[in-house]
Amino acid sequence: MPAVIPAQPRARLLWLPAMGVAARHYVPFAQALCARGIAVFIHDWRGNGSSSLRPSRAVDWGYRELLELDLPAAAAAMAARLEMDASILGGHSLGGQLGACFLGQNPGQARRFWLVASGAPYWRAFPPRTRWWLPLVYRFLPWLAARIGYLPGRRIGFGGNESRSLIRDWARTALSGRYAAAGMPADLEAGMARLLVQARGVVLDRDWLAPTSSLRFLLSKLPHAQSHIRVLDGRALGALADHFTWMKHPGPVVSALLADD
Repeated sequence: MPAVIPAQPRARLLWLPAMGVAARHYVPFAQALCARGIAVFIHDWRGNGSSSLRPSRAVDWGYRELLELDLPAAAAAMAARLEMDASILGGHSLGGQLGACFLGQNPGQARRFWLVASGAPYWRAFPPRTRWWLPLVYRFLPWLAARIGYLPGRRIGFGGNESRSLIRDWARTALSGRYAAAGMPADLEAGMARLLVQARGVVLDRDWLAPTSSLRFLLSKLPHAQSHIRVLDGRALGALADHFTWMKHPGPVVSALLADD
């Protein structure tokens, strides 16, 4: 697990990437946080980056494996390398969603929760111009993944090559608005509803994949959290304020996350 650690850290962050994005792409973001005293540990999702697994018809996993196996292992590895009380959990896109689910089941893992370009994929949480066609996509992608054995995201331009069960779990949430993991008996929605954390979200104003409305819907599942949302436009970012460009221009995002810190 890549880590960027300052000489005298004042907090530690476990960062969860977007679907199909390898940990190495967040190193500039981690370096910018390190300069502000935050130690950053970047998780690589199963099937991406440094992971030894790749999805196929014979190799499959869903949210259950990520929440019950991989994220606890990542949190334990971070704690073994840097022990401290001031912990933050954060994520980009799918990483933010699964971070909320994980925290709901493990509330002692972090006191603060950061979301960048993240939000629930629930189709009703999107603006009207996007909302009407999303259910078609959410039905097509699981069908394609089941037919091929995995989702060929590299070829179709959505995510990476993703396991079919992960896409099925994701699409179920996108259609229903409720989080659940097949084969996992825990009530993810109830866990999030009990969370007491400080949540800070950053929205990029040209990000159609995670508009403000989808972030607000995700945060509505954390009714007891102290939530704050900051919207950055292209002028504030110094670049196109979309779902991915901020990763190459992380300074304004870091400042937004650390505002009032």
